[in-house]
Formats: sequence, structure tokens, C-alpha cells
Amino acid sequence: MECIFCKIIKGEIPSKKVYEDEKVFAFEDIHPQAPVHILIIPKEHICSISDLDKEHDSLMGYILRVAAKLAEEKSINETGYRVVINCGPDAGQAVFHIHFHLLGARSLKWPPG
Repeated sequence: MECIFCKIIKGEIPSKKVYEDEKVFAFEDIHPQAPVHILIIPKEHICSISDLDKEHDSLMGYILRVAAKLAEEKSINETGYRVVINCGPDAGQAVFHIHFHLLGARSLKWPPG
């Protein structure tokens, strides 16, 4: 069964897209935890961090550069932002397609959760 994020990438499920290129797709989270809460996902289906191989190294770095670009576009780069990846159910991963949460535009506390 195809995952919800793969369906969003294909346009089968609507989303509030904020960025797309040949490698990644980014959209606003439907349950935002901060004024800026964007999900950045690779177009390649990868379940979680645990499923990464050496061949994914470049893609993971690329996604972080996209996160930095989006933070600048959303004007949160100077005050600060957080990039989060949850891995597995105990960490809060609800969709098993690796995704990066870009959070900002408010003071973020530590520790999270």
C-alpha cells in the first residue's frame, strides 16, 4: 500500500506546497507545532533513518540545504529554527516515509516532548 506522502508527492492528496524540485517536496504540516512548520520529504520513498544507505548521504545533505533555504525564505534564519527527524513509533514517527520537520517563528523549548 502506497504511503500518504507518496500520494502527496504525486498530487493525489492535496497539500500546501511550499517547495518542489527533482529530489524533494516540501509542504505545510496540517497540525503545525509552530507558526512555521514545514515537512520536507525526499521524492524517493525511504521509510526512516534506519533505512538509509551510503547512497543516500548526498540526498540527506541536500535536504538540509533546502531546509536552510526555506528558513531564509520564511525569515526565521536569523532568529533560529529547528530541523527534526523522528525515527520509529516511540520517537513520534507517524508516517513511515522519512521526513524533516522545519519549525520556527517562535521560541522553541528544550527538551522537546
